[in-house]
Amino acid sequence: MHAMVLKRPGTTLEWTELEDRQPGPDEIRLRVLACGVCRTDLHVIDGELPEPRLPIIPGHEIVGTIDQVGPGVDGLRVGDRIGVPWLGKTCGACSYCVRGEENLCDRPLFTGYTRDGGFATQVVADARYAFRLGAAADPVASAPLLCAGLIGWRSLMIAGEGKRLGLYGFGAAAHIIAQVARHQGRTVFAFTQPGDEATQRFARRLGASWAGGSDERPPEALDAAIIYAPVGVLVPAALRAVRKGGRVVCAGIHMSDIPSFPYRLLWEERQLLSVANLTRKDGIDFLQLASEMNIVTETTPYRLDRANEALNDLRAGRFDGAAVLVP
Repeated sequence: MHAMVLKRPGTTLEWTELEDRQPGPDEIRLRVLACGVCRTDLHVIDGELPEPRLPIIPGHEIVGTIDQVGPGVDGLRVGDRIGVPWLGKTCGACSYCVRGEENLCDRPLFTGYTRDGGFATQVVADARYAFRLGAAADPVASAPLLCAGLIGWRSLMIAGEGKRLGLYGFGAAAHIIAQVARHQGRTVFAFTQPGDEATQRFARRLGASWAGGSDERPPEALDAAIIYAPVGVLVPAALRAVRKGGRVVCAGIHMSDIPSFPYRLLWEERQLLSVANLTRKDGIDFLQLASEMNIVTETTPYRLDRANEALNDLRAGRFDGAAVLVP
């Protein structure tokens, strides 16, 4: 197998030839067809997430075909098309797992962070934390659904049922969730970097009724806002934009420090919440919905050996939607 490997945070990935991996009990091996490039990958590579397992193969928006099945795997077989997400395994025994809150597990493994991910030609995954995809699912188009879509979906559910929804940072997750929100009959307000007219046009094309800079106030008070950009200064901005009793959801796994802000922005029963990981039920529910409503993902494909270029382009915001690596 070949992979793009991170050996030390803050360095570029290295094209590496490795021994083929063998699946253990309850595991499957996939021939990788596509792997999305997520902002969380940047946080791992840049050293903003602590204690990755090194060396590590990043990537947690994986679409592949099973080519080997380990002992104890039920319901999956060679040839099945599978999606592998960020949450790679949980302990099943801690108080959170017992309560059905596996996204908060005390001893989890994360794909592309504490277990090898999909910036490779093959990957081994826990069969219990993999999702069956339709045989006709396009690998490149489906890859962003495995994190941008799933975390976007969980953040949308946590945001509640409000009709006026603000999305701060209109990238991979927001461009998917804008379509879901419009399907649900919500009005979408898109917030981008100030002056980014290209992304604002992109948001309007996907159904946003208003698009402007993150330094602007929307034309009406929001019922809820979701912050996808990892920028702490957006928290007080979003609190200013939501109505009394409204919610602000921080959807990223990492965010720069939130600046101090006056209590009056939080007062009147506004709520500030965060999203952590996902559950398998999130994956089942969202992927079913995505199939039914035919979500369109905007993707920019890169060859696997151009992963560093894709990461740099993501960091610089050089494309709309999501980058996807293709072996």
